[in-house]
Amino acid sequence: MPESEAGTPTASAPATPGTPGGPLISSLRVDSLSYDRKSMPRCKCLPVTAPSWGQTHTCFTDFPTPDVSLTRKLGAEFVGTFILIFAATAAPIVNQKYNNAETLIGNAASAGLAVMVIILSTGHISGAHLNPSLTIAFAALRHFPWVQVPAYIAAQVSASICASFALKGVFHPFMSGGVTVPSVSTSQAFALEFLITFNLLFVVTAVATDTRAVGELAGIAVGATVMLNILIAGPSSGGSMNPVRTLGPAVAAGNYKSLWIYILAPTLGALAGAGIYTAVKLREDEVTDPPRQVRSFRR
Repeated sequence: MPESEAGTPTASAPATPGTPGGPLISSLRVDSLSYDRKSMPRCKCLPVTAPSWGQTHTCFTDFPTPDVSLTRKLGAEFVGTFILIFAATAAPIVNQKYNNAETLIGNAASAGLAVMVIILSTGHISGAHLNPSLTIAFAALRHFPWVQVPAYIAAQVSASICASFALKGVFHPFMSGGVTVPSVSTSQAFALEFLITFNLLFVVTAVATDTRAVGELAGIAVGATVMLNILIAGPSSGGSMNPVRTLGPAVAAGNYKSLWIYILAPTLGALAGAGIYTAVKLREDEVTDPPRQVRSFRR
C-alpha cells in the first residue's frame, strides 16, 4: 500500500485496490480483497473463513478447512510483500546511487506498478493486503477475520525485512536512500502519512467491498492511488502508507528515526479511510441497478 505501500484484505474467494481477482464462482462478483460484511454472523465466536455462496458461516470453534489454506495465503502474502518492498525501496536507492536517475516520478511509478501487478497476480489467493494497516482496518470493519491478522502481519513484516536485507546486499552502501524519514516537522509528516493512507484505504474499501464499484480494475485503481500519494508526499514524508515499507529498510539500515510515525499514522489513516467509505456507500435498499457480473483478467 503501499501498501506501499500498500497494499490491499483477503477472502476465500476474492474480487478486487479499492491499498488492494480471485476464484470465479458463478456469475456474481466475488471480492478478492475481502468478504462481504453481510456474510459475517452475529455470533460471539471468532470467524475463520467467509462462507461460500449458500453455505452457513463457520467459526473458530468449528475448525473448518478453508477453500484456500492459510498456508497458501501466507505464502502469497509473503511473496507479494517481498516484491513490493523490493521494488518500492529499490527505486529511491537507485535514485541515490545514480544521481537522481529515477526522479520522483520514477519512484512513484515503481511503487504503483508493483502494487498493481501483485494485486493482479496474487489477489485471488491472499487478497494482496501487503500492508498491516490495511489488514487491521479490514478486520476492524469485519471484512477480514481477526484470527488471521497476526499471521498476515507476521508474513508482511518478515517479507519486508528479507527484501530490505536483499537490497542491502545488492546496493551496499546505498541502503539509506530507501529509508523513509521525514524532511518536514513531525506533525507535518504525521498528517501527510495519515491523509495519504486515508486516500488509499478509501479507494481500496470501495473496490474491495462494494459490488457497485468497478472491482475488475482494482489493481489499476490501487496502483494509481499509490503513485498519486507518493507524488504528493514523497519529498516530505517519503510516502510510506505502510508500516512495513518503513520498518524493513529501517532495520536493514539501522535508521529508526521517527519510526513511530510510520506505524501509527498509516494505521489510523487506514481505519479512517475504510470507515468513511463504509459510512457513505449506498445501502442495499438504495440500489436500483443489479449487481455487476464478474469480468476477470483470467477470462
